[in-house]
Amino acid sequence: MKKMLPWLITILLAITLIAIVAVILYNSVLNDDSSKDTATKAANEAATVDTVKLSADKRVELTSTIDKIQTNLLDPDYIAVLGFAFQLDAKSTKKDFDKIKDIQIKPIIIRTISDMKPEEINGSQGKDKLCAELLNLINAELSEGKLTKVEITDSIIQKL
Repeated sequence: MKKMLPWLITILLAITLIAIVAVILYNSVLNDDSSKDTATKAANEAATVDTVKLSADKRVELTSTIDKIQTNLLDPDYIAVLGFAFQLDAKSTKKDFDKIKDIQIKPIIIRTISDMKPEEINGSQGKDKLCAELLNLINAELSEGKLTKVEITDSIIQKL
């Protein structure tokens, strides 16, 4: 029995490790990958948000803008000039957002746009996808509060 004990322990450890790897693979690979899509994440997040009609004054109070972000697209022959409006959930969140928009938000936007092709931004679906991706990326950067809406206010995509 003493000679079998190390073998039994080794076999039990191997079975346990195989079971753990199987669970991890099942959760990461075999699960529905659509939840990893940024548009789906934004839609799921939007479904959990209570929609409240805001007055025009309240919208202006909670909205921050970034105008004329210029950057090259993934295709080096194209340049994009975009403007954005960001609606936040509270005044304090807007104040914090305004403090970091030049040093944290603009680089996120530029990196995101730089990874896109002109065809990906054209059309309403491309713009919606860009807004959804920015919503998810920027919300991760905010320490308090939440970004509730991203809108493209200006859009020019030009071949150089």
